Amino acid sequence: MEINVNFLDNLRLEAKFDDFSVITDQPIRYKGDGSAPSPFDYFLASSALCAAYFVRVYCLARDIPTHNIRLSQNNIVDPENRYNQIFKIQVELPEDLSEKDRKGILRSIDRCTVKKVVQTGPTFDIEAVDSLDEDAQALLMTTPEGSRTFIEGKDLPLEQTIANMTGILAELGMKIEIASWRNIVPHVWSLHIRDAASPMCFTNGKGSTKESALCSALGEFIERLSCNFFYNDQYFGEDVAHRAFVHYPDEKWFQPGPDDELPEGILDAHCLAIYNPEDELGGSNLIDANSGRVDRGVCALPFVRQSDGEVVYFPSNLIENLFLSNGMSAGNTLPEAQVQCLSEIFERAVKKQIIEAEVVLPDVPLSVLEKYPNILEGVQALEKQGFPILVKDASLGGKYPVACVTLMNLKTGGVFASFGAHPSFEVALERSLTELMQGRSFEGLNDVPPPTFNSLAVTEPNNYVEHFIDSSGVVSWRFFSSKADYAFCEWDFSGTNQEEADSLFGILRDMGKEAYMAIHEDLGAPVCRILVPGYSEVYPVEDLVWDNTNMALDYREDILNLHRLDDDQLADLVERLEESQLDNYMKVINLIGVEFDENTVWGQLTILELKLMIYLALQQHEEALDTVGAFMQFNDNTVERNLFYQAVNAVLEIVLDDELELDDFLFNLRRMFGEETLQTVLGYVDGSVRFPGLTPTNMQLEGLDKHLRLIESYKKLHAARAGRMS
Repeated sequence: MEINVNFLDNLRLEAKFDDFSVITDQPIRYKGDGSAPSPFDYFLASSALCAAYFVRVYCLARDIPTHNIRLSQNNIVDPENRYNQIFKIQVELPEDLSEKDRKGILRSIDRCTVKKVVQTGPTFDIEAVDSLDEDAQALLMTTPEGSRTFIEGKDLPLEQTIANMTGILAELGMKIEIASWRNIVPHVWSLHIRDAASPMCFTNGKGSTKESALCSALGEFIERLSCNFFYNDQYFGEDVAHRAFVHYPDEKWFQPGPDDELPEGILDAHCLAIYNPEDELGGSNLIDANSGRVDRGVCALPFVRQSDGEVVYFPSNLIENLFLSNGMSAGNTLPEAQVQCLSEIFERAVKKQIIEAEVVLPDVPLSVLEKYPNILEGVQALEKQGFPILVKDASLGGKYPVACVTLMNLKTGGVFASFGAHPSFEVALERSLTELMQGRSFEGLNDVPPPTFNSLAVTEPNNYVEHFIDSSGVVSWRFFSSKADYAFCEWDFSGTNQEEADSLFGILRDMGKEAYMAIHEDLGAPVCRILVPGYSEVYPVEDLVWDNTNMALDYREDILNLHRLDDDQLADLVERLEESQLDNYMKVINLIGVEFDENTVWGQLTILELKLMIYLALQQHEEALDTVGAFMQFNDNTVERNLFYQAVNAVLEIVLDDELELDDFLFNLRRMFGEETLQTVLGYVDGSVRFPGLTPTNMQLEGLDKHLRLIESYKKLHAARAGRMS
């Protein structure tokens, strides 16, 4: 994690990371002002807090209350060497706690990350540099020079692949940091990497070795840069929106017809039959939310139709709304990228078919698994931890190159079905297993849902979206029947990458599916994006009309200029929100495509709370009371915010009751909520305090550092494309 330090007044320092800011100072006796803890005090507190976190996780997993558990840490200093210290952590546990849980809690503390790093002994590498923004890949731990490790499916050694990809990112000026590694099962590695300057740009990698996992993460990072996925539904800002191109130099803009007809020149007959079967789709539905340039029309990107090589223009809005990250991949060569891309498409489409149709898959026989000892060792390690594993053939009779590994959690009754695809049976199995544990601890497996016999829950469209995002959707109990719908098939689609790509395209062709491909090589690595209309979408086609991200265009400017709107404009905004039928609990972040610090009121703001704020600003107390009641009934806000709105509710009840006088309640309201909170609430209700907690901003995104960092990240990408165009 990159931590940037600012020098403040006297000895005060500010450390900034992610969305947080930490201030340190020194005691007055050391010439400081005593306004904040010292850096070493924070270090001491971090180990105590880390220990308490692991206690809390252990107890939450077992429904053990923690209100009567106390934890204390003291550091005992060696008088002859102050750097030699003993950290003594003591835990006071309730008498009725079982001996098993007592030992479990102590073992959980032993897993404290701070403790383990200190005990291992970190190495401090201290150097002066000309620019902190350069030396972009200094945070990556790469493999020794001279090593050459080949794995199936890669056209270059892992070491060369890592070097090439880190070079690309360094040229872009992106400092990539590894936030975490995991290897809790043999031959199953995963890691999380991110852009140190813009942590919203992140990927996860997985593999049977740490090198293959790093390759996976870096490849995914480059594919998502090349396909603009990190910025998928985000506002690019006015500067980028008014440049010569917004997404790619080869984009084209099309004007809708006079009655909002779809523009001529976008899509083809095959796609129009899928995306506009009832002639409901209008040109305005396809305006991209990233630029918001309604005046320029529909921004569309060129894709090559694989059946005949013709170029077809797909609206960027359609891709953003329906496909998410499905069907994009980077590789050392184009065929390598195509194989990964098509494998991913089949993995997800076949997974959807299996889950929604409640297909019963055949087991992979032990005799077959024994051919792959590393995979078998990983499976057996999970079973020793108390997680029964089912290894399934998901090829549907040898038709598709897909495998499945399903985990059962005996502690919670939850199940987790992980799918993987590749022309090689072994690689598909490996991907299923590594996907299962990607970024997860054993405790993280406690969150997976139990299976169900409710077919409606399984086939509900959002269930597939949950499976797509993190495989946390619901699986049918029928999936666990021993009576399989297909016989086991030890399939093999493998060959050279070119042969495998041709084979996978052939499967689509035999199914009657049309594939469209865009190739991006502007960053220095071949990246392809493949769309298979009617097959590889993640979201329903109906979302283009009924749940399109460009609804942001109806609200973004007004919300960002909220503090500047007069009463008539506020009344118009809240009326449009009421009539929109938008989900009251949608966050404003998602509505307008602008990122706020999640620790602020802006970051937690829902449409419902925004309506409430507007009603109070307009002094519409009856509407405000109805809204605050709904807000308090269904919200996941902080304790502090809940208490704040309890106070708002109480004051509104009093103000609206002709028989009550507010002055009669002020004494006890102060005792209940505190003077500062009550004063804010009173101002909120009488209209003298408008939009409490919402710092003013504007369409230039003033003060929104998190989103501005994201835009700066995109501008690096944009500049690289513009440079290659010129």
